[in-house]
Amino acid sequence: MDHQPKFFENLSGTGKAIGVLTSGGDAQGMNAAVRAVVRMGIYVKAKVYFVYEGYQGMVDGGDNIVEVSWESVSSILQVGGTVIGSARCKSFRTREGRLQAAYNLVRRGITNLCVIGGDGSLTGANLFREEWSGLLEELAQKGKIDEEAVKKYAYLNIVGMVGSIDNDFCGTDMTIGTDSALHRIIEVVDAIMTTAQSHQRTFVLEVMGRHCGYLALVSALACGADWVFIPEYPPEEGWEDSMCVKLSENRARKKRLNIIIVAEGAIDCHNKPITSEKVKDLVVQRLGFDTRVTILGHVQRGGTPSAFDRILASRMGVEAVLALLEATPDTPACVVSLSGNQAVRLPLMECVQMTQEVQKAMDEGRFVEAVRLRGRSFENNLNTYKLLSQKKPDAELPKSNFNVAVLNVGAPAAGMNAAVRAAVRVGITEGHKMFAVIDGFEGFARGKIKEISWGDVGGWTGQGGSILGTKRTLPAKYLEKIADQMRTNNINALMVIGGFEAYLGLLELSAAREKYDEFCVPMVMVPATVSNNVPGSDFSIGADTALNTITDLQNMGKNVEKMKI
Repeated sequence: MDHQPKFFENLSGTGKAIGVLTSGGDAQGMNAAVRAVVRMGIYVKAKVYFVYEGYQGMVDGGDNIVEVSWESVSSILQVGGTVIGSARCKSFRTREGRLQAAYNLVRRGITNLCVIGGDGSLTGANLFREEWSGLLEELAQKGKIDEEAVKKYAYLNIVGMVGSIDNDFCGTDMTIGTDSALHRIIEVVDAIMTTAQSHQRTFVLEVMGRHCGYLALVSALACGADWVFIPEYPPEEGWEDSMCVKLSENRARKKRLNIIIVAEGAIDCHNKPITSEKVKDLVVQRLGFDTRVTILGHVQRGGTPSAFDRILASRMGVEAVLALLEATPDTPACVVSLSGNQAVRLPLMECVQMTQEVQKAMDEGRFVEAVRLRGRSFENNLNTYKLLSQKKPDAELPKSNFNVAVLNVGAPAAGMNAAVRAAVRVGITEGHKMFAVIDGFEGFARGKIKEISWGDVGGWTGQGGSILGTKRTLPAKYLEKIADQMRTNNINALMVIGGFEAYLGLLELSAAREKYDEFCVPMVMVPATVSNNVPGSDFSIGADTALNTITDLQNMGKNVEKMKI
């Protein structure tokens, strides 16, 4: 008798069969999703089947639909692509093809399908579900199945997970594979930056995104690119002059390189393509800069999945099985999505329709609406990029007479410098004077504080560690000296970027407010620690990079072991 405790006591997959397939373009993390579906299905006592080669395997049947065990998905978590294959299938688009697919599933008792793919794959799955009862009746009429099978397998449940590096599906903050593709892009950008600085070059990078500019936009934000072209937000008329002026100004500030990122589907406001070659020719002709084009292509799809994609896909896979177990004949097909930090279920066809509305809005020139339809995450990223990439003329900046000090506290964490850059530039845009504190609270007590400008934080985004310097020292023994520095420099607000020491430090400053009026100012902490141990935050700056470093080392170790064998 099995006395092992169950986490889902009220859910049982006994007597149920689940089929899992991947369809459309491959994406890093698909294997993690497949693994999660298999193991969660087996955990709840369901039978689980691989459907090899996507819908084509479902139509062909035979050895393409195979029952799997717990061990079948061992050692695939870190593997890119999809181990069960993915293929375009013309026959599944016909009723005859779907009839054969239904027969192949019924033969194995499969009435639950988990489909991992893009909007086209998920739309096909929903059509299959809608036709299911009719397909079974037709099979019975042809004598391929009996009436008992029609009744027993009367309903097909469908749950989708979106595997797409483009993050082009509405309703989810992130699709499986997007984070890994961003890693590939940033790795290339970091490598290019060293050669670009050596020769004072301009690089134009073309990234994937025929209909969605997410990869271009977020990689531009992550590397501090000078300009970005995306299909949802075309540049205004006269963009050629504006871009060349900005590139020239950056060179005049002794910036030795320029990075321009172009989505492969970038367009102007008249819906005409903006290609990477066109951008390069413009820079060469107008400015005479040494300019090169790099087209990343399918390298963005390749490689091992990032830690984030492995975790995201695993959580989505578990949620997909739970959704299948809880489905009733009246439950519409759903897609498992990411909202904030939670896996949620949304009506599949509503999300598909919204995704199609984005393309329609772009085709009709309603670009503001297209950005809104892309969702909160996309819109926030676009607004953040615009805010941090272009400084307003001094005459247009408000005057707040507000001085803000920024410092790092605790152990260094990757991303600290990007946070400082963002804080400084946002503060300047709001009309504040921004001050940088060197070496944390200890440096603050010693007067290591100076005003910092927009240009001072240029190029900080991709640099690790803490350029300002950081220490674990808490402020308790320096309270009087820190108060003196705040009074001397007329500091009206404090931003502390760091880990648990930063958290404790702000608690000590707030506790000292009764004694020191200087501490009676707004104080904000931005969590930045690889330990991810700051109360009140699901995720800290630096934790994701640390996880990726760990997974990279694990991959290296496994490769070394294979070489020894």
